[in-house]
Amino acid sequence: MFSLIGFFVVLGAVIGGYLVEGGNMHVLFQPAEVMIIGGAALGAFIIASPKAVFFGTLRKIPLMITSKDHGKTSFLEVLYLLFEFLSLARREGMLALEPHVNKPESSPIIQKYGHFAKDHEMVDFLCDNIKVLLASNMEPHQFDDLMDLDIDTQAEHELVSPAAMNMIADSLPGLGIVAAVLGVVLTMGKIKEPPEVLGHSIGAALVGTFLGILMSYGFVGPIAKHLEHLAHERTIMRGVIKAALSMYAKGMAPFVAVEAGRRAVPGEHRPTFSEVEEGCKRAKG
Repeated sequence: MFSLIGFFVVLGAVIGGYLVEGGNMHVLFQPAEVMIIGGAALGAFIIASPKAVFFGTLRKIPLMITSKDHGKTSFLEVLYLLFEFLSLARREGMLALEPHVNKPESSPIIQKYGHFAKDHEMVDFLCDNIKVLLASNMEPHQFDDLMDLDIDTQAEHELVSPAAMNMIADSLPGLGIVAAVLGVVLTMGKIKEPPEVLGHSIGAALVGTFLGILMSYGFVGPIAKHLEHLAHERTIMRGVIKAALSMYAKGMAPFVAVEAGRRAVPGEHRPTFSEVEEGCKRAKG
């Protein structure tokens, strides 16, 4: 939702400055230019993207408005969940986790943490790696390598959509020039018209260049960057889960394992030691 503020700021600054200079909004209303630029950009996107990338990107764009940032609360939720899981495994053995990871939608522990439970990809990452601990006698360093492979693969996959959006952003200024050139071509056919007619026609053509550059640097490029940030946050969340499971696989106590997960949280999102400790005590109680 915070991103919407940026959209309004961009439009307000550009249109407001134009109006302050005495501009006429009617001149900027050029549906044909929008059709040329938008249609060509969409076509280029379809040409450049396999079907999975195309539809996957379309599904991810709304996330910049609807998704919540992985702030301190989200990380605390994951850390408390990990503590409950690892404490249960320490008390009753790893097999006690089997019903939780085989059917996470029925797990009272997972479902207690609603925000995490709704993220099916993150739930799968947690459950799949616990299943590995249940099903094998893998050495801790081998388990680390397996989780690193999963994290790297998912991180690369999640950056595909931002890369596709960046490709469109890079093409928009050129497509704006295409629209402008077509406008100039039409203007040349009116060369015998009065100056005011030629001026209006040339102005309409230049709107294509304006729209291409504005759409590229004001909207599509920032959307791609926002999707990159979302992908980075998800990689950090997987790193938190990996750190805790890795330490537990090496024989550390549940709270020590969760502390390792806490230290994988960067910057201002990192909960304090006391916050995690108090939450784990409540979960244990």
